[in-house]
Amino acid sequence: MGFDLSSYLDRVGLRGESPSFAAVHRAHATTIVFENFDPSSGRPVVLDVHNLADKMVTRGRGGYCFEHNMLLKAALEEMGIGPVELMLARVRIGGTGADRPLDHLLLRVTEGGRSWLADVGFGGGGLLDPVPFEVGFESDQSGWLYRLVEDGPEFVLQVFQDGAWTDMYGFVPEPVPVIDVEVSNWYTATHPTSSFVTGLLIGRRSSERCLSLFVFEQAVLVERPVGGASEVTEVPRTEVPLLLAERFGIGGATLRADGRLDLVIP
Repeated sequence: MGFDLSSYLDRVGLRGESPSFAAVHRAHATTIVFENFDPSSGRPVVLDVHNLADKMVTRGRGGYCFEHNMLLKAALEEMGIGPVELMLARVRIGGTGADRPLDHLLLRVTEGGRSWLADVGFGGGGLLDPVPFEVGFESDQSGWLYRLVEDGPEFVLQVFQDGAWTDMYGFVPEPVPVIDVEVSNWYTATHPTSSFVTGLLIGRRSSERCLSLFVFEQAVLVERPVGGASEVTEVPRTEVPLLLAERFGIGGATLRADGRLDLVIP
């Protein structure tokens, strides 16, 4: 049984359309939330496309980068767009990335003789649209600016925020096989020191706003409007379930007796 493209397009708000690659990218990025409730709660993260479609399309869940971008890859290939190649990156935002694992998945998509960086799985601050796979090209996405620069053997995706260019992640621009993605996903979802295991990272993207929630020892909401400075607010843990429902569209979150947050799985 093949990938159900029609249901996927319904899920991202493109029912009855024959959308472009760019339209699908933006629709996915602004519709399906970023969340890591499964690894945070000890549930396995399975990258088989049918499991991803059941979770993120049929049951309306979100996911994290490996899930988002593997689902997008399946949709693009079903649309006849490609080739779609897998690449692994080290996250740099909040640090140098030098001591971080390859725990982020992105895609290189070739369409019409041009290559693009596609990524719908970087949470609240991620891309709206694909970025040309070209060093130095500034991509204006509804007022948000992104570009690729070189740093030794790596390409680095940067975002212009709070008045300066900020590194998001760096990667060697070479495709990797699915087995390498599986290994990175397993590490990210199960290693006891992985931030996806030790806490919650929730993101929602719109053309006007980046919204991120980080729940570790403290719960912190980061909100950034287009063209504006980041606003950081601490949130009492008891208020997080209501915040998730009202601002992120995630219902069913519960605060356990041990203080951790979990999700009632649909």
